[in-house]
Amino acid sequence: MAVKVLIVDDSGFICKRIKEVLEESKDSEGLAEFEVVGIANNGLQAIRLTAALSPDVITMDIEMPLMDGITAVKRIMAETPTPILMFSAMTQVGAQATLDALHAGAVDFLPKRLDEIDADRETAKRLLRRRVRMVALQAGKIKTKSSIALTKAKTEPNGKSLEKPAKQEAQQTARQFGALRIMVIAASTGGPVAVQQVLSQISQSCSLPVIIVQHMPQNFTASFAGRLDQLCRIKVREARDGDTLEPGTALVAAGGMQLELKGSAVRKSIVLRSKIAGEIYSPCADITLASVARHFQDGVLAIVLTGMGSDGKEGARKLKQAGSIIWAQNEESCTIYGMPKAVIDAGLADNVYSLDEIGRQLSRIA
Repeated sequence: MAVKVLIVDDSGFICKRIKEVLEESKDSEGLAEFEVVGIANNGLQAIRLTAALSPDVITMDIEMPLMDGITAVKRIMAETPTPILMFSAMTQVGAQATLDALHAGAVDFLPKRLDEIDADRETAKRLLRRRVRMVALQAGKIKTKSSIALTKAKTEPNGKSLEKPAKQEAQQTARQFGALRIMVIAASTGGPVAVQQVLSQISQSCSLPVIIVQHMPQNFTASFAGRLDQLCRIKVREARDGDTLEPGTALVAAGGMQLELKGSAVRKSIVLRSKIAGEIYSPCADITLASVARHFQDGVLAIVLTGMGSDGKEGARKLKQAGSIIWAQNEESCTIYGMPKAVIDAGLADNVYSLDEIGRQLSRIA
């Protein structure tokens, strides 16, 4: 069955282009893979058409007349929860607005122009269709999360009380934490909101340096770091080449670059380098985690959060071989259960926690 798409943009040209890219795609039997069921030119129309047409996914512009995309996302997620893919300008202002939209409930985002997705037009089209398809798959989870938010239970998904296991795990992890020297958090799709939730639970007295590897374009990571710095009790900023690791400071890996470490046993600093051929992600969790494993051995807590793909698995393997601690986010609380699943399926996770549980554990020990 074709994926039903509602396109929301005040540009007729953009709407026409997205429609063409989606509807030219056929499945293995020659049937249409996507069906554009409606086009809205502003947020108000988007709200009405979402209720009337029940699309599987919405592509949403941010700047529109009458009602902007961020306000529309908030209304749709409150009234008729539907997976939303934002289209963003690749500017600092666009980055801040996109982060607002993700916080409001949008699943993911893409550059508004095809040539900013990928220089090769056919590759860009395939990536656009893949992302729309992936976002559409979150429909059931989004509706479930919306329902749970209204009647949040004080139990685990299996109905068991959290109190005793949480206390035991906190004691165990507190003992482990005594030997830790650094924390690394890796995430992709759904990560901006998840990282914010986790990092905001870390106390001001945290004695560990933190590195955050979030798949994000070059112009977005500075805005992301700035937002986290405003909302969290520890310092957060975008990593710069030559930065030293400092207790209670989180460094966000710069978009479009790879983050590695160099230095002695007592003083380690950040090395940023350009992406090279064959590297899919930049920043890449595998590259950063492998570098951390070389420099810290068993003194690492790595937390793999929501994201598409398996980036982080091989880096987690190197950390695990050195005796470090690996936490993975559970399926129920993930936007996309790709990166954590890869780590869990490989037998690398010491603990599998919901996003709330990760925050609770860190609030006790960091």
